[in-house]
Amino acid sequence: MSLIPFDDRDGFIWMDGHFVPWREARVHVLTHGLHYGSSVFEGERAYGGKIFESARHTTRLFRSAEILGMTPTFSHADIETAKMEAISRNGFEDCYVRPLVWRGSEMMGVSAQAGSIRAAIAVWAWGAYFDNKMAGIRLTWAKWKRPSPETAPHEAKAAGLYMICTDSKHVAEAAGYADALMLDWRGHVAECTGANVFFVQDGAIHTPTPDCFLNGITRQTVIGLARDRGYEVIERTIMPEELGDFSEMFITGSAAEVTPVKEVAGVMYQPGRICEDLVTAYDNLVRGRA
Repeated sequence: MSLIPFDDRDGFIWMDGHFVPWREARVHVLTHGLHYGSSVFEGERAYGGKIFESARHTTRLFRSAEILGMTPTFSHADIETAKMEAISRNGFEDCYVRPLVWRGSEMMGVSAQAGSIRAAIAVWAWGAYFDNKMAGIRLTWAKWKRPSPETAPHEAKAAGLYMICTDSKHVAEAAGYADALMLDWRGHVAECTGANVFFVQDGAIHTPTPDCFLNGITRQTVIGLARDRGYEVIERTIMPEELGDFSEMFITGSAAEVTPVKEVAGVMYQPGRICEDLVTAYDNLVRGRA
């Protein structure tokens, strides 16, 4: 990732229906979304000027807002149009797209029923999340677990749910790993801090059932690609003691795309044919070569 501060860049950000110069895209320090996590967002990628699965991301953004009791003042069409204009105004072809909806600063307290519902869209250049993908990345176990769905709105892409992800990823990176693999509250394998996980065993692909974490759009796309190629995909409970039984592992996400894994805390994998096949298939799909 670039080391240029995100508040000190050239360009334009869409905020509440208008484009403003990048450095002027400000909110008040007493914004409810900052203090109480009342915000939802999307992470999307544009390839060749076209956002992959843009409409599905917008639909999920509105669904996440609904789950948190927020009703955006803009329509799906408004957001779709604004995303494309943001890409054009900033002069990008390939870029990352970040729509965001949050509660404003009219009320400060746990309850903020009268607070405004704000929205913004920013885009920026962002290359591969992990370099040299086929070499595989190294993971360790996360510090925190995914909570029970009875304790958190796991179907929403809500900012507050990423607090334990940030902390877990920081601990992993400080120890020399690229990311952390999270268990859920039951001790089942769940996901990485910002990506879904897949394993390969005897030619079949296994992935945890998304019953307490986000069923990612990239996850769903890759499952479809795998099945189209004749691979059996099994969604099931995966226990941590099973990790040594698998031959390949990879993660998926809009930022990570499809990235093979070579290690989870001492358990080693060899990124192989299935990883390479799906890395290539996904890249071809998002770039219109499929």
